[in-house]
Amino acid sequence: MAPELPTSSDGLFRRERRVVAPGAVHVPEWLPMGRRAELVAACRRWARGPVPLRHTVLPGGGVMSVRTVCLGWHWQPYRYARTADDVNGARAAAFPDWLGDLGRAAVAEAYGDEGAAEAFAPDTALINFYDATARMGMHQDKEERSSAPVVSLSIGARCVFRFGNAEGRGRPYTDVELASGDLFVFGGPSRFAFHGVPKVYAGPADPAAGLRAGRLNLTLRETGMASRDVR
Repeated sequence: MAPELPTSSDGLFRRERRVVAPGAVHVPEWLPMGRRAELVAACRRWARGPVPLRHTVLPGGGVMSVRTVCLGWHWQPYRYARTADDVNGARAAAFPDWLGDLGRAAVAEAYGDEGAAEAFAPDTALINFYDATARMGMHQDKEERSSAPVVSLSIGARCVFRFGNAEGRGRPYTDVELASGDLFVFGGPSRFAFHGVPKVYAGPADPAAGLRAGRLNLTLRETGMASRDVR
């Protein structure tokens, strides 16, 4: 059975900002159209390399249905490195300063705390592309050596984002509809909560932003790793 969605999913009602759990905040339609278009264009450039968009292979041999490209640090299960040794050995594309500024603005918006925003220093981005068949299982973001919040930006097709607890993959969890332009920040008590994407909706994505189908998700993070931590 498909998860129950908010009544706002029909587009008739304005979706309201929501604190989903302590430290976890959903801000609908935070990214304006112009910024969404800029991000789509940038993601297309990053997807071409030096490390291209790819399906990540898991240690057990499984292959993730989402396709991923990384900035700053290359993520592979379950570690970060400067070079993509599981793909082509190239160094990950640089993490741009302007994306860090966007992340700090997102933290300020979510928490209303300028101090927390100024302290946020993301140095990596994981960019996931979902087609209509892609899913993301329940997992924790715990490879980072930092407890700084994770900033998640959505562009394109709507999805069900399942946000759970830090104890395990099961209940209690909350299903949140994420649409194009939405911001979701999770930190503090919710930093290591399990979360996933059990469903992406088919249909138009965000053509005005340059994305005709599918969903882009950008997560900005602090790795807590020094530049000398190269593997």
